[in-house]
Amino acid sequence: MELAYIPSPARGVLHLGPIPLRAYAFCIIIGVFVAVWLGNKRWIARGGRPGTVADIAVWAVPFGLVGGRLYHVITDYELYFSPGRDWADAFKVWQGGLGIWGAIALGALGAWIGARRRGVPMPAYADAVAPGIAFAQAIGRWGNWFNQELYGRETHVPWALHITSSEGGRVPGYYHPTFLYESLWCIGVALLVIWADRRFTLGHGRAFALYVAAYCVGRGWIEYMRVDDAHHILGLRLNDWTALIVFLLAVTYIVVSSKKRPGREAVVEPGVPDGSADGTEGADEVEDKTEPEAVDAAEAAEAKDEAGSASKKS
Repeated sequence: MELAYIPSPARGVLHLGPIPLRAYAFCIIIGVFVAVWLGNKRWIARGGRPGTVADIAVWAVPFGLVGGRLYHVITDYELYFSPGRDWADAFKVWQGGLGIWGAIALGALGAWIGARRRGVPMPAYADAVAPGIAFAQAIGRWGNWFNQELYGRETHVPWALHITSSEGGRVPGYYHPTFLYESLWCIGVALLVIWADRRFTLGHGRAFALYVAAYCVGRGWIEYMRVDDAHHILGLRLNDWTALIVFLLAVTYIVVSSKKRPGREAVVEPGVPDGSADGTEGADEVEDKTEPEAVDAAEAAEAKDEAGSASKKS
C-alpha cells in the first residue's frame, strides 16, 4: 500500500451543456497569458511600447500551436497513419500532443513576421519573452497531468504519480511524474534567465539562447526517464538527439554573438524616446529641456551685471 503519491485527476474535461471545457486547453491558454504579461513588462523595461508583445504574439501563438502539433504528428506518425488508426485524430489537439521543438521553431517564424510588421528587432523581442515562454511551458505541462500522459518509469518514491486510466495502452500504477519534473525545471530556467539578464545585461538574442540551452539540459535527462513510445537513434530517443543538437546551437550562438555584438540594443522599438515607453521622460530629454533655460538665465544675469557696471562708471 502506497502511503504517499500524486493522484491523477478523475477527469480532464468538464461539460458546460454541449460545450466541453478541457483542462489541457486551459493550461495552454493560461500559459500564453502569463508569457504575454511578463514579456510585456520586460519589453517596456527595455524601452518598448506597451502592447507590442501582445500584437506580435497574435502571430507567434497560432504559428507555435501549428508547429507543435506538426512536430508531434510527424515524429509519431504511426499513432495516426498506421493500420487501424484514424488519421483524423491528428487534428484532435485537445487529446494532447504538442512538440515544443516545433512550437518554438514555427512560433519564432510567426514572431518574426509580427516583429517585421511592427519594425522591431526580433532578437530583442525574443530576449524579452524568453522567461515568459519558460513559465508558459511550466504551466502547460500540467495539461499532461490532466490527460494522464507522458509519465516516466515505474517507481515507488513518495511523489510517484498514480495512473488510473487504462486507455490508449496505459497500465495503471505508480510512475515518475515527468510532467512535474519538467514543470519545475522550466520555472528554474525562467528564474535563471531573469537573473542572468539582470546580472550580465544580455542582448541581441542571448537571453533567449540561454533559455533554449538551459531547457535542453533538463529535457535531456527528463526525456531519458519517459516510457512512452518514441523513435530511437543509436539507442537514444529522438527528442534526446534534438535536445543535444539544439543545445550546441544555442551555446554556439551565445559565444559568437557575444564577440560580434557585445552589450544590449540601445533602441528596441523605433520612435520611442529613451525611457519614455512607460510615460516618463528620459534623462537626456530633461537635460535638453533645462539646458537652454539655464543658458538664458546666465546670459540675463551677465547682461544685468554689465548694465550695473556701466551706470556706476557714468
